[in-house]
Amino acid sequence: MASRKIRQRSMLYAVVFLQVTLIPIIGFSLTYLLEMDRDNFSVAVRTELVNWIVVAGLLYGVLSLVLALLFGGYRPTAVIDRGGWMPVLGLSRRKGDPALIDRARLSLHGSPYGRMARLVHSKTTDDEYDLISVHGGLQLLAVPMQVLLIAVPLLIMEGIPDGIIQPERAFELGMVGYMIALWVAVRMQPVISWRLVGIAAMFRTVLWRVSRFSWVLPILLFWLIARTFLAASLNWLEVDVTQWNEVQLETVILNAIVPDSAIPETAVIDFLVAISVLPMATFTTLSVLGGAYDMPDWMKGQEHGLENLQMELLDAPQEDSEEGEDGFSPFTLPDFSKPEDDEQDERDDEESEEEESSRMIDLPFKLFED
Repeated sequence: MASRKIRQRSMLYAVVFLQVTLIPIIGFSLTYLLEMDRDNFSVAVRTELVNWIVVAGLLYGVLSLVLALLFGGYRPTAVIDRGGWMPVLGLSRRKGDPALIDRARLSLHGSPYGRMARLVHSKTTDDEYDLISVHGGLQLLAVPMQVLLIAVPLLIMEGIPDGIIQPERAFELGMVGYMIALWVAVRMQPVISWRLVGIAAMFRTVLWRVSRFSWVLPILLFWLIARTFLAASLNWLEVDVTQWNEVQLETVILNAIVPDSAIPETAVIDFLVAISVLPMATFTTLSVLGGAYDMPDWMKGQEHGLENLQMELLDAPQEDSEEGEDGFSPFTLPDFSKPEDDEQDERDDEESEEEESSRMIDLPFKLFED
């Protein structure tokens, strides 16, 4: 059992690494790297986009990891036990202050990461569900949140009239809306997951039997579906997406590294898909890893303490009955046998006094017998 859990944890660490490195590169490659010529029935490799695919993939992967850590509220236990990041970084002299430690523990306990980690820990501690199954189920439950993250910035950038906001500022306003949507999404997922994680884990088990790559297959499938749907929607709305290419972060970095590198005209679509799919997927995997290890009592919450108290109360009558079988009463009652002994002693004293009195009465008569 221990070796199995270690193997599953190692697999999840590999998933986190692949989510921030290989998966975005694969997603961009499936979209741009191969170009099909239907007239000549040939396939060409667009090598001029390799630089953009690698730079954009790694950049969006690292960005998704940072967003998952910040918005999810992740902090290592060692940092919490010292009072938070401020004392650890030397920005506060209150290192080890009990008040700061309690405040940091409460913050982590109520964070989206803490709630998701408790969910995973409660579902996998008693071997109710497999760790990998829970991870796959939570990935499936994150899909509605990922759709929300795609829709919100798109609606803001195209739904607000030009008279209200300048067209060149629409992208920035859309990113503000994305940040708000991501803040809401990471707090909604624990609420939804507490109710549906069992069903999702069972569905993931079925998916595992179909494909051995089910830990990465849902992400890639949703990536391709979301990218296709978003591109079709923008074409239907006749939106010129090339106007936002110059403000893309990977475009600035790529022009600084390789000035003559080619950039796809629809790069902003891939940017929106990447920042909607990857942060939620990374946040889910990190939360599952947090719940895969033993938790301190303060992290488990008051519910765990109440359960332990109830178990102790349920076990108490059994222990009392065992003590009764050994001849010891579970309740120490007053010893009512002592008054009976006192009455017996009083009776003996009265009898002895009567004998002595009879002797004292008979003694004068015996004096005159002679």
